[in-house]
Amino acid sequence: MPPPANNFLTPEQVTRLQQTLKESELAHVRERVLIILLQNEGRTQQEISKFLGCSPRTIAYWCMNGDPDKLETLHNKRDYEHYRKATPEYIELLLKTVVQEPSSLGYAFGRWTAEKLATYLTELARY
Repeated sequence: MPPPANNFLTPEQVTRLQQTLKESELAHVRERVLIILLQNEGRTQQEISKFLGCSPRTIAYWCMNGDPDKLETLHNKRDYEHYRKATPEYIELLLKTVVQEPSSLGYAFGRWTAEKLATYLTELARY
């Protein structure tokens, strides 16, 4: 295997990646940034794998697919799109409901199950 390329990133790319490494709250993004930065330093994929404790397959993937000019490619799609099913209002309603006894809401059962709670919240959402 030929030695890895050294310093293939521009100074601007390195600065942007280092800033992302410092500021990102997402561990998987920081790991992917590190993979690219270590590759830029001339580390082999095997060395990076051993250093980070990642599988060689993961390292190979991000060495090939991590785009230093499009940092959004380092995010999971759901993270990048800020995907959330539960709105803050729904979470508040869920928390208020869970502390209530189902019998106080007219139900014959004494405990919430995930299925019964989901059904109840779905019915509330219709109104």
